[in-house]
Amino acid sequence: MGVREEQKEKRRQEILAAGLDLFIRKGYAATKISDIAEQVGMSVGLLFHYFESKEKLYEELIILGVSGPMDLMTPGDMEPLAFFEGVARQIFYFLQERPFVAKMFVLMSQVHYNEAAPPSIKELLRGFDVFTPTTVLIQKGQENGTIREGNPAALATAYWCAIQGIAEQMALSPGIPCPESDWIVDIIRRK
Repeated sequence: MGVREEQKEKRRQEILAAGLDLFIRKGYAATKISDIAEQVGMSVGLLFHYFESKEKLYEELIILGVSGPMDLMTPGDMEPLAFFEGVARQIFYFLQERPFVAKMFVLMSQVHYNEAAPPSIKELLRGFDVFTPTTVLIQKGQENGTIREGNPAALATAYWCAIQGIAEQMALSPGIPCPESDWIVDIIRRK
């Protein structure tokens, strides 16, 4: 990638970060494209060279928010508990190293309740389900004795909601210490 392309990509990432900040603070409906342009120090016209509309910028963020977690949902032949350990470790690493990731957890939580979200966003969310595949993995872990007894769907909910809550807290309070990923896995680990 040449210098010009790198600069353009850097600017695009700045726009995404500014949009993310504004969408989680003000909401989709209250955020104006001029707010985003002002935040990154560019004209609205120039911003349109990167994203054709506020909806497309929001859509790009939601695509990132859906694809990241769904990419993790391919455990292959991995032992279920090892899968949960790896996922928690990876997420916590990114929460600490990239504040953008913690903010994405906030946005993805909000988007489910956002009545102003465009239909294209609602369509993207239809395929976003980390609970079903991990419920199946928990059942497998219960069968092999590595995951505690209990309702598999409730255990999957406890695991993911703990991660969600920690991510949201880290987004709201930068600098807060990050818990150990093993503490979250202990929610489902057989003792």
